[in-house]
Amino acid sequence: MNPMTNVKNVIKLSERELSGNSKSSWHDQYKDSAWIFIGGLPYDLTEGDIICVFSQYGEIVNINLVRDKATGKSRGFSFICYEDQRSTILAVDNLNGIKILGRTIRVDHCEQYRAPNADMSKIDELTATIRTEGCAPNIPVKTETLLSAIKKERENKEKRKKDKKSKKKKKKKSRSSDSSD
Repeated sequence: MNPMTNVKNVIKLSERELSGNSKSSWHDQYKDSAWIFIGGLPYDLTEGDIICVFSQYGEIVNINLVRDKATGKSRGFSFICYEDQRSTILAVDNLNGIKILGRTIRVDHCEQYRAPNADMSKIDELTATIRTEGCAPNIPVKTETLLSAIKKERENKEKRKKDKKSKKKKKKKSRSSDSSD
């Protein structure tokens, strides 16, 4: 697909969502990934330049500016991982289709991106952890805790219903006793 067509499609999706025609956001299908793709970058941008532009929407924990293996020059696209997945939505909505140094960039979600497996002995522990586990939000929830919370919520709902019914009965009694007087 033509890159500009891709930009226009993302903009159309965002406009459709803003108009209120859809019940859920198109971003929801990417809720398990904090990675975004950036294409159409000027070739002379560095990782630092990209971080300066994209860090306005959240903390960047990983960046992969794809480079030519032989020359080491940028190939014009990059992948970024944010600390919080919500930042990806802001970046896609606000930076898709902007011009940087005269080039229109494309910004879109990445559903299942994994950083490339480089020589793991030359990287620090944090980077190695991020590359092996990814940087998507992980919220560990124990099933017992979740089940007990659901059970409590159901009990509270039932209790509120019973209280409501008893209040209605009391009101009816008081009305009927007031009218008989």
